[in-house]
Amino acid sequence: MIKRILQESIEQHFFKGKIILVIGPRQVGKTTLLQTIYDEFADQKFWYNADDADVRELFRNPSKAKLKPIFANKKLIIIDEAQRLENAGLTLKIMIDNYKDVQIIATGSSAFELNDKLKESLTGRKFEYYLFPISTEELITHTSYFEENRIIEQRLLYGFYPEVINHPGQENQILRSISDSVLYKDLFALEAVKKPYLLENILKALALQVGSEVSYNEVAQIVGADKETVERYIYLLEQSFVIFRLQALSRNVRNELKRSRKIYFYDNGIRNILINNFSPLALRNDKGALWENYLVSEKMKWNHYHHYYCNRYFWRTTQQQEIDYLEEQNGTLHAYEFKYADNKRARLPITFIKAYPDHTFKMISKENYIDFVSGENH
Repeated sequence: MIKRILQESIEQHFFKGKIILVIGPRQVGKTTLLQTIYDEFADQKFWYNADDADVRELFRNPSKAKLKPIFANKKLIIIDEAQRLENAGLTLKIMIDNYKDVQIIATGSSAFELNDKLKESLTGRKFEYYLFPISTEELITHTSYFEENRIIEQRLLYGFYPEVINHPGQENQILRSISDSVLYKDLFALEAVKKPYLLENILKALALQVGSEVSYNEVAQIVGADKETVERYIYLLEQSFVIFRLQALSRNVRNELKRSRKIYFYDNGIRNILINNFSPLALRNDKGALWENYLVSEKMKWNHYHHYYCNRYFWRTTQQQEIDYLEEQNGTLHAYEFKYADNKRARLPITFIKAYPDHTFKMISKENYIDFVSGENH
């Protein structure tokens, strides 16, 4: 059992009169995490899975009187995949308004559906947490610094989904199953996805552009669609925790790229299954892209789990000067250059140094990356 960092944060907010929402893609361990919490309680608990039709029927047209026998003598109620409930926001609102002495935990795998159904109803009534695939920090605690460093290439290729980590030798098969269910089945079920084949082609195009600036117009030309459709589908992919964006920093320099963005995958394994490439790093021409995607996604996990609030960017000019990754906190820009091999030198462009004097700089390589992804830089 790999202990998740979020467990302690979640338990610290028990019995505060609010619902706890745990949001994240399917198969990242939400159920396992909550089962660990669930097992700590005695008999005053119940678990409902809203993927089941009878559970959805049970909570249809909720009222205080209808919910009373469900909540009687309970201390903990978990509702898995809460976005599947009809009028989910109203249902959860009635629950928390009438049963504040019961701790309610609800999970969801689609921010698109959850935001649509819960945003207004649960204002001021929830603590919200995001769970991602296993983090390097969590694995170091479970195994060791030396073990994780030893198998870093495997992590870059196959990623961090729990089932992938727990079944070495079956990574390709498991990732294909995850992509079929998470990327396609769930997304294709959304009413907003009217052209499933187009979504699949957009995903593959994005997978081939990891670490590079992404032009919606260029992606539209590649897949044979209009720019607006590409933007809408990319938004759905973000809300379903498949990809996330990094915006360009642009403030002081005339030739900075102003509206550019990079797109990263939450998990390297999902990215690689999309292009069906699990070749060793020595045989790949996208090693730098895999390294960058890994570092940016791991840092995103660490920031969220440890409540490290900052603005995140990359930086580039029309003269091809660039910085891979930047975090801004309290007026200081922390700049990072990513190089898998430590034998490559990196330095900040003079243009950046002059424009942003309040900065720090560090190169992240295979020699020091664990400090970066486990928060030792802060």
